[in-house]
Amino acid sequence: MIIESDFRAPWWARNAHLQTILPKWLRRAPACFEAERLELPDGDFIDLAWNRRPSEGGMTPLVVLFHGLEGNVHSHYAKGMLAHLARQDQDAVLMHFRGCSGEPNRQLQAYHSGATEDAVFLLRTLHQRYPARPLLAIGWSLGGNMLINVLARHPDLPLRGAMVISAPLQLAACSERVGRGFSRVYQEYLLRSLRGNLLAKREALAHARDHWSREQIRAICTLREFDEQVTAPLHGFRNADDYYRRCSGLPLLRHIAVPTLLIHAADDPFMDQSVIPQPGELSPRVRLELSRHGGHVGFLHGAPWRPRYWLEERVTRWLAERPADSHRAPLP
Repeated sequence: MIIESDFRAPWWARNAHLQTILPKWLRRAPACFEAERLELPDGDFIDLAWNRRPSEGGMTPLVVLFHGLEGNVHSHYAKGMLAHLARQDQDAVLMHFRGCSGEPNRQLQAYHSGATEDAVFLLRTLHQRYPARPLLAIGWSLGGNMLINVLARHPDLPLRGAMVISAPLQLAACSERVGRGFSRVYQEYLLRSLRGNLLAKREALAHARDHWSREQIRAICTLREFDEQVTAPLHGFRNADDYYRRCSGLPLLRHIAVPTLLIHAADDPFMDQSVIPQPGELSPRVRLELSRHGGHVGFLHGAPWRPRYWLEERVTRWLAERPADSHRAPLP
């Protein structure tokens, strides 16, 4: 099902780039969270950020958050959502992808748009810890595309519902789009982080130096080049195109059995129209709410002197809409 979103951009923030950039600068408060390190079966680790630790005997939902490319708990959307959910007395935990919490991970491999193993391990671990709590998941951008891979490829997971925000459902098209026009600013911003983290890993892991020189890393100037030279070979793909084809979320939407809400803005400057699915590409459990404006993980509204974050308001309504047994019930 595809419906028009009720988000309406205000007169002062109808530009896609303003929607994308302003929230980062408007949210200056530090992130408040409790950290936990989760050891993984392969000897690596992921770091978690809790807005508060849930009681073991509780039965209220637990919301699991997955950030975007090179994001972390300090990303404006993540820290804002954790704080918002805490104000709603809603327990939530954010999973940092490997290497994104400020410390290089132990393995040469890190994360990518289709790397589901860590998320699956976390969800199963949380279910074992809190078996009475329904698990819900929210993913932004790369984390949203990864979450779609989780939903489609692991239908046995104890997830009761999911929300996917501004996801790059066609990875190849998105890698091209972010290299055009003003969007190159976003590409360079992400590449600075990607190159910096790879250089740090090269210093931390001796065998990483066998793969790339400092000069090779610094010479990477597009996201496609990074995926061709780093992501694909490290994670078992033939090349960037093979990675994009096998991990793009769009072809997987028809296979999702968990009630899932997609949030997307048609003017997202990270993407083009190819990421917007057609009705026939959605399973009966997937609903797309499409807005004309909103940018990339933006959705800012209200007055300029008192802006509001529509995504947080939509999440509050989404939580209230969840039926008692949302794993079996249709979407509201």
